[in-house]
Amino acid sequence: MPPPEPPRPPHARDPHAARHGARGARAVESLTPLAPRPLNHVLFRQYWRDLLFLHWEADPFEVARLLPSGVVPDLHNGRTYVGLVFFRMEGLALGSTPPLPHLGTFDEVNVRLYSRDALGRRGVVFRSLDCDRLLPVLAARVAFGLPYRWARTSRRWFGDRLVYRTRARAGRRGERPAAHAWADVHDGVAVPGPLDAFLTSRWGLHGSVAGRSYYLPNTHPAWTFRPCTLLDWDASLVGAAGLTPPRQEPASVLYAPGVPVRFGTPTALPPVRHHPAAGHPAP
Repeated sequence: MPPPEPPRPPHARDPHAARHGARGARAVESLTPLAPRPLNHVLFRQYWRDLLFLHWEADPFEVARLLPSGVVPDLHNGRTYVGLVFFRMEGLALGSTPPLPHLGTFDEVNVRLYSRDALGRRGVVFRSLDCDRLLPVLAARVAFGLPYRWARTSRRWFGDRLVYRTRARAGRRGERPAAHAWADVHDGVAVPGPLDAFLTSRWGLHGSVAGRSYYLPNTHPAWTFRPCTLLDWDASLVGAAGLTPPRQEPASVLYAPGVPVRFGTPTALPPVRHHPAAGHPAP
C-alpha cells in the first residue's frame, strides 16, 4: 500500500496554483533541459563538478515556513522535496574576468528546497551551504544573504567510488552539523525520470537580503547523468537546516559529471499581496 499523501499548505494545494491564485500571477514555467530565458548580463561564472544529488520528500508546511517572502513551495505530483547536494566548485570568476586563484575552487555541500514565484519562475532556496573557503563564505553572506557556513569539506575518489564529507566548524553554541555520502558511479548514461527533471531543471534561486526577496537566474548546458549506487549517507544537515531529518532512503539519487554555469543579475520579487479568498498571503 503506498504511503498516504502528506498534507499540503493551503497556498500550495495545486502544483499549478500560480495559474489560478493571486491576480497577476502567471503560469508556472515548464520544466526544460535548457534555461528558458537568456541572461542579459553575466554577473559571475563557475564550474560544478562531480555532483551527487540526494532527495527526500519534505513536509510542505515546514518548507513553506522556511521560504523567503514572495515564494511558495514548488510541487511535483502534489509533493515537495528537500535536497542534499554535494559537488566541487571550480573556476569561480566575476563577469568576464579570469577565475579567482585558490579561492575560486572548493568543495560544497548544500541543503536546498524548491520554490516558485508569482511570475511562474521555478527556483531553489538554500537553507545551508557548507564551504571550506572563508572569504567566499563571507562574500556570499553579505552580497546575497545566502546561508553559507565555513566548514571542513572533502571529496575523494577511490576507483569508481565517490566519497563526500562535511562538518561545520564549531558555531556559537558549539554545534557542528555534519553529512556524508558514499556512492559507486558506473559507466553509461542514466535517463532521468520526471521527478529527477523537476529537481534539477532549475534556472535560478530565490533568496532574501536586507529583508527584500530576489530571484537570481542561471544558465548551463543540459545535464548528463551517469548511473550510481548510493552505499551510505548521513543527512544530519537537513535537520540542522530546520526540517525533519530524513529516516528513509532517498526518493532520488543522481550523479552528474558536471556543467559550466553562468549567473545573471538579481531582480526583486513582486510584493506579497493578501489573497482574500484563501485568507493567507499569496505572491
